Amino acid sequence: MLDSNLQSWEEGERAAEAMVPIIGGLYRDKSVETSIFGRLVVKRTVNEILKAHDFAASVEGRELSPADTLAALEVLNALPLAPSHIDVGKLTVSFRENGNGQSLADFLKAELAGALTSAAADKGQQKGVVLYGFGRIGRLLARLLCDGTGSGMGIRLRAIVVRQGKGDDLVKRANLLRQDSVHGSFKGVVKVDRDSNALIINGQKIHVIYSNSPDEVDYTAYGIDNAVVVDNTGIWRDQEGLSLHLKSKGVSQVLLTAPAKGDVKNIVHGINNNMISDDDNILSAASCTTNAITPILKAMGDKFGIVDGHVETIHSYTNDQNLIDNYHKGDRRGRSAALNMVLTETGAAKAVAKALPEMAGKLTGNSVRVPTPNVSIAILSLNLETATNKEEINEYMRHMALHSNLQKQIDYSNSPEAVSTDFVGSRSAGIFDSLATIANDKRCILYVWYDNEFGYACQVVRILRQITNATLPVFPSEES
Repeated sequence: MLDSNLQSWEEGERAAEAMVPIIGGLYRDKSVETSIFGRLVVKRTVNEILKAHDFAASVEGRELSPADTLAALEVLNALPLAPSHIDVGKLTVSFRENGNGQSLADFLKAELAGALTSAAADKGQQKGVVLYGFGRIGRLLARLLCDGTGSGMGIRLRAIVVRQGKGDDLVKRANLLRQDSVHGSFKGVVKVDRDSNALIINGQKIHVIYSNSPDEVDYTAYGIDNAVVVDNTGIWRDQEGLSLHLKSKGVSQVLLTAPAKGDVKNIVHGINNNMISDDDNILSAASCTTNAITPILKAMGDKFGIVDGHVETIHSYTNDQNLIDNYHKGDRRGRSAALNMVLTETGAAKAVAKALPEMAGKLTGNSVRVPTPNVSIAILSLNLETATNKEEINEYMRHMALHSNLQKQIDYSNSPEAVSTDFVGSRSAGIFDSLATIANDKRCILYVWYDNEFGYACQVVRILRQITNATLPVFPSEES
């Protein structure tokens, strides 16, 4: 006879196994993304789905039965849903607590009234995206964009532009996409098409174009028009330099994956993406650190008020540094990244004010580069306008991570064993470490982890979805 714990686990497994084809069908056929308390469950394994249920119990304090989630998904599958993002975990718990005798079907129909359509959803024309540069961020963006094959989410990777390398360039690019020392193997399928000098990623043909300058590519020759170019090189960072992309045929917009200079808008999605207008043809996604700390600062400022503060980032080394001591134009960065903690500057403190004007002049910052390949932590030392304590801050940030319109930007950790590698692959801009919080009257110190590669890439994709009109409405609606 099975132990009760094992029996419960096996029942959960059976329910999760039954969820997988429903989740896949909703995504592929109706362009409906599903999540469980903010944890995306599309294209996830049975164990990953069960872990999402466990997250709801450990952080939200609400038990969530896989059998109940399955029942809700079965109802969703029968509804005429328009493209949307549905948190089935929240809906399931809400039905249990607020169903008031209704049937599950009637409850979900009422809750999802804004997502119902009387006709089959028209996926429409997908907007083309070009990756200019194929380094760390470029390859992660390729993974994220191509992982959406079949969802009709409105954006599609069409080309990658690089300078041609020596040797078998195409094969090397493909191998770097397939295998990653930090993020592991790509779960998709990558094939090389030598005849067309292209990569076939999850069935999508991605042209690999060789070019030395942003203004010399004719994208229309590859059947690409009205495309968004995502510049991952960091070489051109002002209006004049980035405008070179717009001189190439087939380009309508440019998005920079680095902090921009001058008058170019620096966008932190979730904070100031409402500033994006139809007339903006050049935008910046700011920096990984700015994306990590700005949502936390926004939340803290709204609740407690911020007088001033300091941010110290303990940042993984980057490709800009040297593996061994060698000449570098920047101070200290010439010293071996693999052997040293390297004190350097960060522009994130000043950059916050571009997305959050109320922080102008209130924040100072520095950074220490350390010998880890990915995941960084920002330490925010803040002077507040209102006195508070650790418990109040943690409960507030837990709420913001689970039930606010910053849910995609702020994640919440309550693990006493959490270390940097635990956050590799996090889709959030930053993860609030609740057990590290220090608070005394009007002073507090907050610790924010962030996957400076993948979490940032997810923020870039959120901007891409917005500027291509591919952002999915969220149900149940998020609180402000």
